Amino acid sequence: MTHSSPSCGSCPPCTTSWEGSVVRRRILRGRIWGAAAVLALLTGLAPVAAAEAAPVQAERSPSSKSARPLPLERLFDNRAVSDDARPGDADFDGAGASLSARDLAAAGWTPGRVLGVDGARVTWPDTAAGEPDNVRANGQAVRVRGRGDALAFLVAGTGGATTGTGSVRYRDGSRGSYRLTAPDWRGGPLATKSVALPHINTPGGQLTERARLYVVTVPVDRGREVASVVLPRDPGAGADLHVFALSVRVEAKGWTGTWAASTAGYTAVGPWADRTVRLVVHTSAGGPRVRIRLDNTFAGTPVRIGAATVAVRAAGAGARGEPVALRFGGRAETEIPAGAQVFSDPLRFAVPSDAHLLVSFHLPGPVAGAPVHSQALQTSYVSGPGDHTADGSGAAYTSTLRTWPLLTGVDVGGGPGSVVLLGDSITDGVGSTPDTDRRWPDELARRLLAQDDVPRYGVLNQGISANRVLTDRYPGDGVSTDTGGVSALHRLDRDVFAQTSARTLVVFEGVNDLRAGAAASDVVAGLREIALRARERGVRVVAATVVPCEGEARCTGAVDAERVKVNSYLRDGGDFDAVLDFDAVLRDPGRPSRMLPAYDSGDHLHPGDAGLAALGRSVRLSALVP
Repeated sequence: MTHSSPSCGSCPPCTTSWEGSVVRRRILRGRIWGAAAVLALLTGLAPVAAAEAAPVQAERSPSSKSARPLPLERLFDNRAVSDDARPGDADFDGAGASLSARDLAAAGWTPGRVLGVDGARVTWPDTAAGEPDNVRANGQAVRVRGRGDALAFLVAGTGGATTGTGSVRYRDGSRGSYRLTAPDWRGGPLATKSVALPHINTPGGQLTERARLYVVTVPVDRGREVASVVLPRDPGAGADLHVFALSVRVEAKGWTGTWAASTAGYTAVGPWADRTVRLVVHTSAGGPRVRIRLDNTFAGTPVRIGAATVAVRAAGAGARGEPVALRFGGRAETEIPAGAQVFSDPLRFAVPSDAHLLVSFHLPGPVAGAPVHSQALQTSYVSGPGDHTADGSGAAYTSTLRTWPLLTGVDVGGGPGSVVLLGDSITDGVGSTPDTDRRWPDELARRLLAQDDVPRYGVLNQGISANRVLTDRYPGDGVSTDTGGVSALHRLDRDVFAQTSARTLVVFEGVNDLRAGAAASDVVAGLREIALRARERGVRVVAATVVPCEGEARCTGAVDAERVKVNSYLRDGGDFDAVLDFDAVLRDPGRPSRMLPAYDSGDHLHPGDAGLAALGRSVRLSALVP
């Protein structure tokens, strides 16, 4: 079958210079085109060119309604990337500053490379340093084809964050509009950037200052095929919206997410070199095929995977049967650029529901930092030296870890799609017994499997301990000990809309914002924005009320009063398709500001096994159905 999911697995390692790799590609293209032209002369047939080789068309004003859409690279009018030795060859911002070609190469963002980001595939411009590599948006018509759920723009603003409205033309002749914001390349939020580079080139010398690039998605009509896109108008006043790449994010048809974990931060690990990591994950839905997703979120450098396998777990680090090799673009190994992700190729492999899988990957090079999910509440394993991905025995796995590094998803073939649970530590399972799969999402998954009244959705747990709706705990860049993640608003696209076959979102957050001093009105505004954005994407959105926490140090009477206000808004239900009253499930009827003691883990904030089971049992399954 054709694998159309985001993957960089087929990209070869980058071992040549920036300019050298571009020159070789151009020579190859020239030979191919030249041969096609000769053949055309001999046969009388016109050669068919790829999009990048489309014939030059007459230049027209961007404002001309009759302008025919052109491939994006044909519209490039700005030079953003310079060689460190020749910074004057580029002027990204109109003041002589530019991106460093060396920094981009060090991040794995080499010319012509396809990058998987937030479920989309975008291609870094196949140009040499000092050549035009982006277009300043001003109403240009861009030829882009595809059917999916969103447009993905690789962008940055100069002169500040820039926002504009553009339009989409579909193959059936209908049109739609979109609104696009490109954060500033020097001052935009690190929490939402795709990659941050350590330097900025200027005519006066190189500055040690972060440069940012962003992949921003906007929804399109899932039922129509996109034919072209008109970029927003020039924002004026010295600001520019720069577009480096544009694509349609293709939906993952034929797949259901069975397990997922959010990247909570980027921490020191190991250090590992020539080690194999064997992670234990618990499935929800089962299926006849499998693929995995590895994310290098928040990273500044690539990470190389030497080999990877999947197996059903027997016990400990031991497999039931021989682990089966995974491939990436047909190859055993892959490299994940900074800020990017890869999917493995589809593999015929029977994944059981409600079971443990072993996902193993070899790290041949040194890895001292990695994106992690910190509260796995599951014992996983690290081997001694060597590639032990194919080992059925667990004997080589001599140490353990309690996080999930790099691995963010496991999908199975077929199925009805997935329910995504966006939450904090209660959804993450903090307070439950480790290694027993007693999180409330696990209970929900078991209930779905045991019935036939609604589809047996996969359940994707996107809880992060200490997470908030409004503010970032992890700063969004670099190595940090804080693994509270970026805010729910900042991770919504990556952790919900880009998840495999997401049908319904359940958002259960807010208590950490209130405990940190946020007003109920601010939390309500954040939850309302989540609901509106989900509806724009065609995702059913369900809210859960905030549970009581009297007795925990920061759960004061004033905090509880704000919690009651948030819950009053949620119960009104105007912004959500359904509401789950988790507060009513857990509260002590005789003292509604605290959790029922039988459900308390002991810290008065997190439910224990009994309380989490009660939450999972309380979910109206019909509320999950779009």
